Amino acid sequence: MTDSEAFPRLLIATNNPGKVREYVTLLAGLPLTLVGLADVGITIAVPEDGATFAENALIKARAYCALSRLPTLADDSGLEVDALGGAPGVYSARYAGEGASDAIRYRKLLAELGDRPAEERAARFRCAIALVLSDGTEVLTEGTCEGVIGQGPRGANGFGYDPIFYMPALGRTMAELEPEVKDRVSHRGRAAMRLKPALRRLFT
Repeated sequence: MTDSEAFPRLLIATNNPGKVREYVTLLAGLPLTLVGLADVGITIAVPEDGATFAENALIKARAYCALSRLPTLADDSGLEVDALGGAPGVYSARYAGEGASDAIRYRKLLAELGDRPAEERAARFRCAIALVLSDGTEVLTEGTCEGVIGQGPRGANGFGYDPIFYMPALGRTMAELEPEVKDRVSHRGRAAMRLKPALRRLFT
């Protein structure tokens, strides 16, 4: 959260306090107070039934903006693996069924790839961020991060598929990156950087 409660509130459409903190870092320097759904008493879950990350982000941002009457930021992100036809894609969080752990999801993915060589393991993380205001203003940005799926998990940072997402240019998996490095190179970090000029223009 920002230090000044005088700043306008921006609702981050998540119940994950860790994601709110991540956005506090990503959007540092803007005159905004970031709050999560729990902070404004919203417990309704909005179905994410879009066909793309962008559609899901807009669905959530529009719904929670209408519920809260606050400027609302929502994102949707996931992993696309070329050898699996772009899967798990928008189903990344539900790839191994509802409630499955991160480890179960990425081990399912590793099993499906089998012993394919590195040149057949290309993948990318993709993130779409939607900003919706009560006056109907909508801004959409996207970010991607290219890599390959490793043969096994490495690293203790991050979450989701981070331990198996290897970045050749850095020689590390996403889960081996320091938070400040991840913020700079990740799909969410890149999408957030593209959103900052619009936020600055709208709120300054």
